[in-house]
Amino acid sequence: MTLDDLRVFVAVCRSGSLSAVARELSCTQSAVSQHVKRLERETGLALLERLPRGVVPTPAGQLLSGAAAGGLGDIDLALRRLRELAQGEGGSIRITTGATTVRHFMSEAVVGFRRQFPQVRLEFRTATSSRACFDALLAGGLDLAWITLGDPVRGIEQRPVVELPWVLAVAADDPLAATPRVGPAEWADVRLIALPENATSRSRLDSWFAASGIEPTSDTSVADWDTAILLAKLGLGHAVVPDLPAWHGPAHPGLRLIPLPELPPLWTGWAVRRWATLPPTARSFAATVEESCGRTFPAGGGPARP
Repeated sequence: MTLDDLRVFVAVCRSGSLSAVARELSCTQSAVSQHVKRLERETGLALLERLPRGVVPTPAGQLLSGAAAGGLGDIDLALRRLRELAQGEGGSIRITTGATTVRHFMSEAVVGFRRQFPQVRLEFRTATSSRACFDALLAGGLDLAWITLGDPVRGIEQRPVVELPWVLAVAADDPLAATPRVGPAEWADVRLIALPENATSRSRLDSWFAASGIEPTSDTSVADWDTAILLAKLGLGHAVVPDLPAWHGPAHPGLRLIPLPELPPLWTGWAVRRWATLPPTARSFAATVEESCGRTFPAGGGPARP
């Protein structure tokens, strides 16, 4: 059993496809299969179940993949930092998050951090959901993830930073624009712009709708909160989104934001493998973002706890 065997096996379990991993590694599907077969011979157990479309780990494969992913992530991070030390570099901080996170939560912090640590590289990698951020952290090579906090994830520490209330975004000329609050009668008139299906914010919102007995009409879906706001401002539907400062003020004259205090607020913040093992520069960047959020989100920002 080699580290490469384990790396390939973990990658196959995540993607559910031998051919996809072969393309990613620029090798043949047969070579990927040999890594898995070597592990199966050594363990004496079937680790993958072959399906008509792809593969899934067996219970034994889930056990091995879960244990291996954490260890491999630690090794890859250590090797990266050793290379940076050997080359005399200032190092890098690798962050995974959504496509618009930096603009809403980190722009001021990035500028301040770069001035304080000009020799440190900041590398941002876009993810489509908090789940994708968790997978990227567990795979190794990344330091921090900015996420919408959800259920606990094995091997991940989550740190809440900003509390976000919900609002209903509508066009200024929409009949609902003058409504001070949205009650049961008003929900019948809402044409919802659906948030991304795999997003934590979408699952929280769907749970609240189900518990409240509300079934809003939805004929549009989007990839992120910003697109939902844009479509709402254009009068193409109504968006239930977390309230962000960027959507207030003269930049959005055609938009109205109706508070929805009945919805439990969302929390956004950091996710890491282990805070205790983060390099000092990564901890400094996380702290800089928290301080900046404390100024930008006075009602819920800062390193508070729910």
